[in-house]
Amino acid sequence: MTAAPASGPIASKRPLLAFSARAGLAVALVLGLGGCAHGVHSPIHLPDGLFHIHHHRVIRSGNVLPPSDITTIGVNSYLWRASLDTLSFMPLVQTDSTGGVIVTDWYSNPGNPAERMKVTVTILDKDLRADALRVSASRQVAQNGVWVEAPVQAATTQRLEDVILTKARDLRRGGIQR
Repeated sequence: MTAAPASGPIASKRPLLAFSARAGLAVALVLGLGGCAHGVHSPIHLPDGLFHIHHHRVIRSGNVLPPSDITTIGVNSYLWRASLDTLSFMPLVQTDSTGGVIVTDWYSNPGNPAERMKVTVTILDKDLRADALRVSASRQVAQNGVWVEAPVQAATTQRLEDVILTKARDLRRGGIQR
């Protein structure tokens, strides 16, 4: 004897139950992350096993995953955050965390309004390495009321890369020491 497909009030509640289960999982994750700020080890049961979140690190079966590995962005999270921090004084035109691209708008230093710069940062890898970062810049100077392209010193982009890499390494060290 085969069972007839379920119908009626119980069958109509199945999508609601599935939604409730997903919502419950999301609440458990949020509560687990909220508890870690206070030093509480909050276990989270997921289909793949038991996880603990402690100080922004996920611990699964005794293994610790660094924050850069538990990100939804497509590039190294330390380089991404360090790049955004470094360029925070400039207006942003585009940010693509999946592709790892940050593009600023033109910025004029208040001390030198006849010159402006535009910067593009590209993060090329998930690893925190010097060759995973590329900074390019454009520079213009005002001549007779018109912006004219001007060369950018190589040292300028090199200094920006160094600042971003140093901040990224500091962020990584801060994440490990917690």
